[in-house]
Amino acid sequence: MRLLILAFLTLIAFASNSILNRVALASGDIDAVAFGVVRLCAGAVMLAGLVLIRDRRLKLGGPGRVVGVASLFVYIFGFSLAYVSLDAGLGALILFGLVQITMFAGALIGGERPSARRWIGAGVAFGGLVWLLWPGDSAAPSLLHAGLMAIAGVAWGVYSLNGRGTSDALGATAANFCISAAIASAGALVAIVFFGGIHLSEATAFGIAMAILAGAVTSGIGYSMWYTVLPHLKGSTAAVTQLTVPVIAIAGGAVILSEPVTSRLIVAALLVLGGVLLAVTSRR
Repeated sequence: MRLLILAFLTLIAFASNSILNRVALASGDIDAVAFGVVRLCAGAVMLAGLVLIRDRRLKLGGPGRVVGVASLFVYIFGFSLAYVSLDAGLGALILFGLVQITMFAGALIGGERPSARRWIGAGVAFGGLVWLLWPGDSAAPSLLHAGLMAIAGVAWGVYSLNGRGTSDALGATAANFCISAAIASAGALVAIVFFGGIHLSEATAFGIAMAILAGAVTSGIGYSMWYTVLPHLKGSTAAVTQLTVPVIAIAGGAVILSEPVTSRLIVAALLVLGGVLLAVTSRR
């Protein structure tokens, strides 16, 4: 029961990242770059604190750190910038689809020979994303912002592939957040001094609170819960449970932000999630 509750809370936390980001940007309480900087810093503080409580030390070096930091950095800011326009559920679906496709491509590059079932599943998921993003319909999302979310999805897929071999996923994530937060903070300081800044001073208390919540709670604590649950789940089970994240985000966006749930979004969600389900489960 404890494992089930942790898994459920983790999935809600992951979906909440999209909702919190969209809530803050849609209301104009903070700009996208400032949101990303605050989210990174809050996540770094929370994750570093958790690791220090556990180990009494935080190791910043290690193999794969450059790739981890770079991909996390791209994910955070691609994610935030995309939500200037995208609905929460729509963005979550694009992100999830690109993460899964990137990890499938990574498996191919790594020498794996996927079964026909996995090829078909990946193709169906990709077709769902193409259908969702196809221009020429008033319901089609902004290609610029969809592209930013696609970049974020590829970056998170690379981040996931890079971290598969680590023996301490929580420690590695904490180190990546700390280094990325330091780089983002330095960049923000330079922007403020020389280029008029990232308009953090114009952010409201609500916007900053949403970014802190997204960094410290739904990212920091969310990741720590996921790494607690993950060793107890089979690989396919872990992948299948994540299918619920875009669904939760779509439902949350509809209820909290009154975002429309169009037939186009429903069909795309069925194709993407169904294709991933087909790819990650066995015939049995």
